Amino acid sequence: MTRIPRTSLEHWAVLAAVVDEGGFSAAAEALGRSQSAVSYAVQQLQAALPVALTEPAGRRSALTPAGETLLRRARALLAGAESLEALAASLAAGWEAELRLAVDIIFPPALLYEALAAFAPVCRATRIEVVESVLSGSTEALLRREVDLAIVGQVPPGLLGSRLMRVEFVAVAHPAHRLHALGRPVTLEDLSRDRQIVVRDSGSRRRLDAGWLGADERWTVSHLKTSIEMLKQGLGFAWVPREHIRAELEAGTLKPLPLAAGGERSVELHLVYADRDAAGPATRELARLLEATCRRAA
Repeated sequence: MTRIPRTSLEHWAVLAAVVDEGGFSAAAEALGRSQSAVSYAVQQLQAALPVALTEPAGRRSALTPAGETLLRRARALLAGAESLEALAASLAAGWEAELRLAVDIIFPPALLYEALAAFAPVCRATRIEVVESVLSGSTEALLRREVDLAIVGQVPPGLLGSRLMRVEFVAVAHPAHRLHALGRPVTLEDLSRDRQIVVRDSGSRRRLDAGWLGADERWTVSHLKTSIEMLKQGLGFAWVPREHIRAELEAGTLKPLPLAAGGERSVELHLVYADRDAAGPATRELARLLEATCRRAA
């Protein structure tokens, strides 16, 4: 029985480069090898397989259907190998096995996702737990050392924080809400006679109130998304972070209230370490990426 030579991931990586770069010469330059070495690697790969990988296509060669299928599988294996190598490098560098991040829900989700997307390929060995909190919830998590890093509106006593960004709040209601039908600037007296939607403080020790809370009728929910959905149903008014309702404002499903005064307010968000001196490389890297992401968005 004829013994078929075994292939290696390196052979498949060379073939992928030839396909991606559009030829042997360009692939050789991209890989930092000689053209003859690249050609020989592809020849070895072809010799090891019982099906043709390429076929003539004019003056050039193109992948056969079998070659396309095999290369697609090979790319998945190459990506897995790269991930494994990155994991080994992270473990060798002493990166934390787990990182806990508390995030006040008013922080723009898109910025959080952007920072996490940049963090993911850097440290695959670190598990991340994101704790969404409201008002004093993040502060309590920091003081109890339940998280390593937190995005908070108020830096707890005894800790130092770096400013991330300013979050703007706007008073809004559904366009058909009766406050919009007044046809004049809305006063605090008007608001006091209507229903305000409020997000509950997630802290357990001391519950904080934020924003104007003078309405006689108040509905309290546990998450900002619930508040926004209630507003869209015309169930009340609320001050909401502008970034969280940008799509609703553009679509007209929510409309800023024409308040005589105080229609907008803002909150400064800060990034705080539970223990900066003891923070590991993963915690410091995520902090750096969060700060960089907020700077770009400013």
